[in-house]
Amino acid sequence: MTAASGKQAQANALQPDPSDPSAAAYPTPELDALLSTLFGSDHHVCIEGDLIQGTAQVAGAPVAVVGSTHHAAIGVELALAQAHAVLETVRQHPKRPVVLLVDTQGQRLRHRDELLGINRYMAHMGCCIELARQLGHRVIGLVYDQALSGGFITSGLMADACYALPQAEIRVMRLRAMARVTKIDEARLTELSKSNPVFAPGVENFVAMGGIQALWRGDLQACLADALHSAPSQDERAALGYARGGRSLADGVAQRVRA
Repeated sequence: MTAASGKQAQANALQPDPSDPSAAAYPTPELDALLSTLFGSDHHVCIEGDLIQGTAQVAGAPVAVVGSTHHAAIGVELALAQAHAVLETVRQHPKRPVVLLVDTQGQRLRHRDELLGINRYMAHMGCCIELARQLGHRVIGLVYDQALSGGFITSGLMADACYALPQAEIRVMRLRAMARVTKIDEARLTELSKSNPVFAPGVENFVAMGGIQALWRGDLQACLADALHSAPSQDERAALGYARGGRSLADGVAQRVRA
């Protein structure tokens, strides 16, 4: 295969799969309502397949909005699209805040994406968010539906602070999968999950561990405005986890390492 044909093959592989239902561009009624609740009716946020992107106003100031919907499985195209939206904000609107709206089932489990190096695409997405933070963009994550595994780690958890709605579903790994990886019996993990948030899925457990800064209830516009104003610029999740009783050792270990 020549270099030219190899590049063409890679370009063809990166084209969206027309049989993929995510190719349809439509917001769910729930997402429509959320966007109106967060930003009012005059926002300029669009849905393109599983990609959310656009701009809105919060407390009279512009913000960039980036995210995913339809319980998106993050494949190479969606990872690149989100990264591109963040980089365009960095390039064209220095220090403009970025709001990440998270609804993902994790990375797309397809042979094609694995061969293309989905881990690198997702790492690139996370690095773009970190670049925005380093260049002075306040980045706020909001899990409004579900957040699973790598799709959450490289989006919402890369923000200055990540929040969630009470009905959100968050987990990094199901107990059955955790049992296979750790070789700990699933029944034992189930028992541990009753008293230890580290082993248990659920939004309240992520609050206890410090991964979620707080749950948003009531006036979501006010919650977002307050987060953009007061969210920490330094990573305080380990300290929050210790204070909330969800992680008793992480903060102390980190302090000893830094000493």
